[in-house]
Amino acid sequence: MKALIVAPSWIGDTVLAQPLFMRLHEHTPNLELHALAPRWVAPVLQRMPEISAVIDSPFGHGDLSLKKRWQLARSLAAANFDEVYVLPNSLKSALVPFMAGIPERIGFTGEARRGLINRRHTLDKMVLPEMAERFAQLAEPVGAPLPRPLPLPQLVSTPAQQDATLAALAIERPAKLAVFCPGAEYGPAKRWPTRHFATLAKELDARGYTIWMLGSPKDAPVSDEISAQAPEARLHNLCGKTSLDQAIDLIAAADFVVCNDSGLMHVAAAVGRPLVAVYGSSSPGFTPPLSPKARVISLKLECSPCFKRECPLGHLDCLEKLAPQRVLEACL
Repeated sequence: MKALIVAPSWIGDTVLAQPLFMRLHEHTPNLELHALAPRWVAPVLQRMPEISAVIDSPFGHGDLSLKKRWQLARSLAAANFDEVYVLPNSLKSALVPFMAGIPERIGFTGEARRGLINRRHTLDKMVLPEMAERFAQLAEPVGAPLPRPLPLPQLVSTPAQQDATLAALAIERPAKLAVFCPGAEYGPAKRWPTRHFATLAKELDARGYTIWMLGSPKDAPVSDEISAQAPEARLHNLCGKTSLDQAIDLIAAADFVVCNDSGLMHVAAAVGRPLVAVYGSSSPGFTPPLSPKARVISLKLECSPCFKRECPLGHLDCLEKLAPQRVLEACL
């Protein structure tokens, strides 16, 4: 059996899809599973033993590009996939598998794609409150209940890979290492204030910790603000200075990780590191870190989760009022 995954376009969502891949292998032990994914999430898939190969999806957010989709479909048709699991619910995500003539096209009904998906699941958000559950449901027959508990995501990061990353970046692992992931690609309503991160950094520095800050180039200014507010702390801004592959290995080397609700939060959970996850505008009931070593910190205000990129009330109390001492206690 040869199957294709049309992967999500977000790092965190891709990690949350791994229980589906595990279930597919349980159902079909000889399964050869490939993934069609944007290049920015490919390193996550390459750290999953369930994925045989990753095929580059060249389309950005909102990019229709019908000619390119047809060309990609022709190459997929030549690969002779038996089935495809379309994880995003958009019309565009279902076009290429349909054009490729893959016989079994599995997904939720989604937006106006009844002819494109031919094994259609209907989403009941009350029955499947978590994103990982919704992905995993696609491994089951239509209408069948989801077996629980789900297997937990597990990304591979070996000591040899970690050593190679440290050597490539010319850095050494300190005796006591904390990792901060202070960014959140979705928007500022998911970012714990920089002054709170700075206060936490001072407290951890006093206890002998060195802190590496990881994220994309967009997160570098946020990390610079944290460093400026805690100049005495052993803080190192590595945002934008690592590949995603390298970030996975650096997180795996940490004693613990402090994250906003972000893709790197899910990476930290999937490499098994002790994790403190700070939630503001988003919901730990929908996208929790899937790890027994994760501690979720949320004020659970009446106005949250609002799922907005910026606070619609203008105060961001869900994160502003979340005290650094509470996060410190969880870290320790």
